[in-house]
Amino acid sequence: MAIVLRFVDKQGYIQERFFDVVHVHETNSLTLKKEICDVLSRHNLSVQNIRGQRYNGASNMRGEWNGLQALFIQECPYAYYIHCFAHRLQLILVTTSQEVIPVEQFFTYLSLLINLISSSCKRVDQLRVARAARIAELIAIDELETGRGQNQIGTLKRPGTTRWGSHFSSICSLFIEYEDICSVLIDVINYGNTSTQRREADRVYDFITSFDFVLVMHMMRDILGFAQVLSQALQCKSQDILNALKLVSVTKDRLQSYRDNGWNELFTNVKTFCDARNIEVPDMNVIYKAGRGRIRKQNDPITMEHHYRIDVFLATVDSQILE
Repeated sequence: MAIVLRFVDKQGYIQERFFDVVHVHETNSLTLKKEICDVLSRHNLSVQNIRGQRYNGASNMRGEWNGLQALFIQECPYAYYIHCFAHRLQLILVTTSQEVIPVEQFFTYLSLLINLISSSCKRVDQLRVARAARIAELIAIDELETGRGQNQIGTLKRPGTTRWGSHFSSICSLFIEYEDICSVLIDVINYGNTSTQRREADRVYDFITSFDFVLVMHMMRDILGFAQVLSQALQCKSQDILNALKLVSVTKDRLQSYRDNGWNELFTNVKTFCDARNIEVPDMNVIYKAGRGRIRKQNDPITMEHHYRIDVFLATVDSQILE
């Protein structure tokens, strides 16, 4: 368990210091409280002087009656508990967006893709080699700027529900290395060690080269990009509540503008991306048929454009603005 202390110094400035790491045999609230109190007492710090607690949203931490925060409040009524705002923002953005089925499928296949490549040192090396070759090729034809710190060869970022900005980083790395990832998957499909590997790679490749995947990839990069600025601001040591509320309002305004005016530009960018990579773009004027392999019951016939704009784009953005 990591312990971090936040305090105001004699000059009135907010300070934050990493304090200690404690090994705990159990993670129940009573054990955690005992360990924290032991650390504080060893440094002559009184529990009565605690003026705030900040943990994640797990039940053993935030529980109203038996959580760690509740146990401390019983001893010190001024030890107000705050569930970290940046953590809450990350949780709500990801959870609400995944209530839209195509978005939930996108993140599912993104995780499968990262697991498939990251589980093998050989495939990680293949991705790096492919990325290096592409960078050299783009520089040679003057399609990529050069300079100190640019064109670094990175790795696919794994999205984590409790890690700030991890989903945004995952999507950004996917954008940068999309072609190289596809080439690695094709290699696994053709030369994978087992039939299971080859089937898995074929399934992932089929999905990430679909219009649905590319659309959601572009859309979620935009949405999470708006919130990334807010997330970083909420983690600043000197952030105050009034400025934070203003930043929330600005983020909502940007999302609202994206909702009202963003569809045409989004579709144009997605179509350009698909055309450059020979990904089939569906005719937006034909009737949309829900489900694969069978037609589910639909009360009213809708076009493909209606499905993607209303049922995917607007549904996702609206859920973000509401939450």
